[in-house]
Amino acid sequence: MAKRFGGKYSPNADRADNGPPARPAPGEVRHPHEGRTKWITFMASPFLLTAFFQSDPVVMATSLAGFGITAGAMWMTREGLQAEAAYDARRVARRPAIPRKLFGGVLTGLGLAVGAAEPGALGGALAIGFTGSILHWLTFGPDPMSDKGMEGVDSFQQDRAARMVEEAEKHLAGITDAIKRVGDRRLEARVGMFAATARHLFDGVEQNPNALAAARRYLGVYLIGARDATVKFVDLYSRTRDQEARAQYEALLGDLEAGFQAVTQRLHEGGRTDMDIEIQVLRDRLAREGVRPPEGALLEDRAEQTADELFRIPENLRRR
Repeated sequence: MAKRFGGKYSPNADRADNGPPARPAPGEVRHPHEGRTKWITFMASPFLLTAFFQSDPVVMATSLAGFGITAGAMWMTREGLQAEAAYDARRVARRPAIPRKLFGGVLTGLGLAVGAAEPGALGGALAIGFTGSILHWLTFGPDPMSDKGMEGVDSFQQDRAARMVEEAEKHLAGITDAIKRVGDRRLEARVGMFAATARHLFDGVEQNPNALAAARRYLGVYLIGARDATVKFVDLYSRTRDQEARAQYEALLGDLEAGFQAVTQRLHEGGRTDMDIEIQVLRDRLAREGVRPPEGALLEDRAEQTADELFRIPENLRRR
């Protein structure tokens, strides 16, 4: 069967074989409001510009401090927006360990209050700072405050999987960075296709950390080998433009891609098997409770009928 070619520079590059969207590479995820932090920093520049025209050293110091605190607040806010974008891009994610946007909002209010402070007018400066913090919260929103997709997941195993995926991303970044030295768009696109396939496996490991043992070699040994092979190929191909070496390298990518796809498929099939087992166990329990809904009824309807039967038991006891 014919297979459509696709890659980083192809249309609909975020999908492979009409499957789920490819996992974004680190640094590719952008929050739509990141650009606002630069504008707010620019709007605080009057604190910096007017500080050097002040005759009072205290006022000059507060103006400089106001700009510095506001700029630091926008840096903290931008980090929080990037963390939120990475959180939203993943189906399984932990909440950020540090609420950066919250700290950014507090620092924004503090910077405005310090910059606007004048002797005898501290109340007005505090009002400006409080208003700035509220506007920051309305503009950028709160930080993610809860884990996503972590119900029933072993936290220790999830942390191990996250560390392995992080290391695998570094190896994958080494491959993509090395191939750029060749200056060949087709090779970059081919490596992009392999990277997308590898990131599908990363997603599978993050969603099912118990499968880490089955994918450990692919996340470590095979990616390290692919990175080293890519570096050697780039050194050779940049000097000689050897087409045979190129064909061998593309064949290596094809073999690795097939291996990663096979492991990802096994992870999906293993998850489906676990789900089928759970459904069968629940059906057996329903049958033991004497609940036998008609064929074709939804599983949710069966569970609801079982709950109704169980709730009727105390009522019958009270009547007796």
